[in-house]
Amino acid sequence: MIGINGYGNMPLSGYIYGGYQGSYGTGNVQTGEEAGKVGAVKNPGESTKVAPGRKSSPAECQTCKERKYQDGSDENVSFKSAQHIAPEAAGARVRAHEQEHVSNAYSKAQQQNGKVINASVTIHTAICPECGRTYVSGGTTHTQIKYNNEKNPYQQNKKANDAMGLVGQSIDLAG
Repeated sequence: MIGINGYGNMPLSGYIYGGYQGSYGTGNVQTGEEAGKVGAVKNPGESTKVAPGRKSSPAECQTCKERKYQDGSDENVSFKSAQHIAPEAAGARVRAHEQEHVSNAYSKAQQQNGKVINASVTIHTAICPECGRTYVSGGTTHTQIKYNNEKNPYQQNKKANDAMGLVGQSIDLAG
């Protein structure tokens, strides 16, 4: 399994196969006292309304501001180091990252005389416990590659058995 998942303030539970945390820091950059102040806008453009049962609004959510994404696979793909991605861009960036894994699978199959049987991508979502925002928390890619191994004795026996079953099936006795 190959994938990218959130970690840091909000890890995925039960199925972290890779990691990818993120959000681009866009908009206003706050420093000093302003950044740590309760009620300070940390995510410009988001709602300032605090939902019932939540600690903060999406605009003031420190967890969403600090969310990062990182890939945990051993492939040469993006997000090898933890990076922040804006919540509105996370879906597209995670899909693009997972597509890199699919492209790598096709390249690997082509180089080693194989065939990609299946490639599927799953995008995971979660809900921020602080503000209640639904966000893309990561993704996983599953690939299956079939390799032809003509030197394998089991493969040779299988071909021989298949050939014996086909002998005599296309005989024209009327001719």
